[in-house]
Amino acid sequence: MKRLPILAALLAIATSAGMVATTVTTPVAARDAAEIVRGAWDNWRGQSSYAEMTMPIHRPSWERSMSMRSWTRGSKQSLVRITAPRKDEGNGTLMVDNSMWSYSPKVNRVIKVPSSMMSQGWMGSDFSNKDVSRADDIVDQFDHTLLATEEHEGHEVFVIESVPHEDAAVVWGKEVLRIRDDHVLLSEEFYDQDGILVKAMTALEVGEMGGRPLAIRQRMAKVDVEDEWTEIAVDVIEFDIDLSDNVFTRSNLQNPRD
Repeated sequence: MKRLPILAALLAIATSAGMVATTVTTPVAARDAAEIVRGAWDNWRGQSSYAEMTMPIHRPSWERSMSMRSWTRGSKQSLVRITAPRKDEGNGTLMVDNSMWSYSPKVNRVIKVPSSMMSQGWMGSDFSNKDVSRADDIVDQFDHTLLATEEHEGHEVFVIESVPHEDAAVVWGKEVLRIRDDHVLLSEEFYDQDGILVKAMTALEVGEMGGRPLAIRQRMAKVDVEDEWTEIAVDVIEFDIDLSDNVFTRSNLQNPRD
């Protein structure tokens, strides 16, 4: 029974940040929805990237924040490492192709993450392992349909429904994306197999960084839980840089050389 009030709150947040479009037009079948989605993920990752980010996690009775560094190359390689606070420093996640490994200094072991846990919360946050690693399986493992276009602050915004293939290793029944004409992902809604909205990611701030427009602050929140959310704020980002093959190895995950 709490779903509708909380969804309204999420939309209010987006409205206050200027992310909700005001004018809706009819669907445009000529647009290639798959290419629009691919463009958004390519814009976020580039051919390669290095980023420094902050992740505040908010709960009704507490809030904590983590700092992290991340590297990506192509569409199938990424590494994320926590740099603060001290108690979490060194924890990291490596993704290569469709395989993921995690490392915790407390146990000093690299552990392979089973596919069933790819959608679990990363380090107790509302972002999943896949979200943080910027995995692009939505590009090739989903069918995309353009539902409508919207006008927002001089930009055309594409509303796209993405439904996973039957053999795709995902838990969602569908996602609904809002992507600006300059490839900025404004929102991503996650629905279960019954078509019920479970959680939503909203871009709270869009700006230019690394020479391109980006959602530089994003918030993820579950619909049926009040006053719980996680944000990712991009502090520094560089694109299309040279990265050694050694960056994306389990050895580097456990014993950083960067």
